[in-house]
Amino acid sequence: MKIHGLQKMTLLDFPGRVACTVFLGGCDFRCPFCHNFELVDGTAQPQMDEAELLAFLKKRTGLLDGVAITGGEPCLHADLPDLLEKIRAMGYDVKLDTNGCHPELLRTMLERGLVDYVAMDIKNSPAKYAAACGMDTVDLAPIRQSIELLMTAAPDYEFRTTVVAELHEATDFTEIGAMIRGARRYFLQAFTDRDTVPYEGFHAPAKEDMLRFADAVRPFVGEVSLRGVD
Repeated sequence: MKIHGLQKMTLLDFPGRVACTVFLGGCDFRCPFCHNFELVDGTAQPQMDEAELLAFLKKRTGLLDGVAITGGEPCLHADLPDLLEKIRAMGYDVKLDTNGCHPELLRTMLERGLVDYVAMDIKNSPAKYAAACGMDTVDLAPIRQSIELLMTAAPDYEFRTTVVAELHEATDFTEIGAMIRGARRYFLQAFTDRDTVPYEGFHAPAKEDMLRFADAVRPFVGEVSLRGVD
């Protein structure tokens, strides 16, 4: 497996762990507000192979607690479970970021005990899901399967939405709440612009709007919090 990026240490990407973050290439979606679009469209070249990653992790044994796997969409890689098994064998906890499009691979990893924490993106309300993903259509059935799977089988998990002023409104969050009804926790992440975002013209919502959106989800979810809001 080719590794497209490596952040050697982070205190933010894996809750409760000192971790590194591994970036894999490719994605099912073309979200117009994506921070890592160079991983989506293939312009980012691989930086190392699996053997080099494992050699790095061996050197960091005792210094790092966990490995966060992100992308792109990691679950596009059918050999991901084999890589995670090798990482787990070195004593690391594993966090997985996913868009939820591949519930069968997700199920395989959960059944094999290869992930400790899963963060799944919920892009928008059902009617606006495809637009938020930069797609003409999106099949929501696999996404709903992944939601149910995390809520019933994951050791720990979160759902999260990157909130964009031009793409989200309060009614969307009522519908998102219904999608993840009974979930353990949900985060609303304020959009931040970067040079790697493929389209211009997107903005973070005002703080008062973020608070209002969070209130719309609270009747459905145990813990609702904001990220990226001062």
